[in-house]
Amino acid sequence: MIALAISAHSSIRFTEIGFLLFAIAGVWMVFAELQPARWARFRLTVVGVLIAVGAVLNIIAVHWGTR
Repeated sequence: MIALAISAHSSIRFTEIGFLLFAIAGVWMVFAELQPARWARFRLTVVGVLIAVGAVLNIIAVHWGTR
């Protein structure tokens, strides 16, 4: 018996959102490099948070998602 399960549809959505956050982080990083270094620490923090949240969503989808 699975104590915590996510439907297949929700699992796919979590994965899609996770990869979307990875893509947004990549685009954000490219544009951050083109801008002056005024807000560099903030932009790097945003990229790190986006990557972390995307990774957690993908882990949840893979571990608890049903097939």
